[in-house]
Amino acid sequence: MPPWYDDPSPLPPLPNGEEKKSNGEHLSQTEYARERATISNVEQTVSRGIGQDDARLLADCDVDTLRASGPGGQKRNKTESAVRLRHRPTGIIAIAEESRSQAENKARALRRLRKLLALRLRAAVDPEGVPEAVVVCIGRKGRLDVGQRDARYLPCVAAVLDVLASHEGVLGGAAKQLGVTTGNLSSFITDDEDVMVEANRLREHFGLRPLRP
Repeated sequence: MPPWYDDPSPLPPLPNGEEKKSNGEHLSQTEYARERATISNVEQTVSRGIGQDDARLLADCDVDTLRASGPGGQKRNKTESAVRLRHRPTGIIAIAEESRSQAENKARALRRLRKLLALRLRAAVDPEGVPEAVVVCIGRKGRLDVGQRDARYLPCVAAVLDVLASHEGVLGGAAKQLGVTTGNLSSFITDDEDVMVEANRLREHFGLRPLRP
């Protein structure tokens, strides 16, 4: 799993000010539903940042520069080339430190943040309709078919996870609503490790077994 995905990025606070449990305990179904409702409200105000250009998304972030850690020699650690972005509306954090160039790390951190917003923020969905972000990614053979570098990919991922959450993690129900086969939906989710991790996090909250590649 990429190290940046495991960065302890807090989700938005619950309505009563409590923070998401960070001691390894799982949220109950009621707690998860309450948290998801709160995140949905945040999503409506920030549009998840998925469609924003870099400048607009960056404007919503606190930007910190710091010395890169890990291998790379003295030259790498003498300059503050690493970049940490904290998305103010949600508290989600993305970090990049691979490059000696601060500009390259900032661009990489923005890409990571955009993906984290798609993965972690849920929105309410029509219980019967197919989200437009998914419709545009269904090919002529009736299958979800979009590359991970395609601009349509992250909006599609977010919508798929929204529908999966609305069906309490049940793959068959989500696939039926989306009009695709369960196998196609499973493949779409498990082909991207980050998406699979988030889907399994959701399924675990509802007492379901994890999906496997």
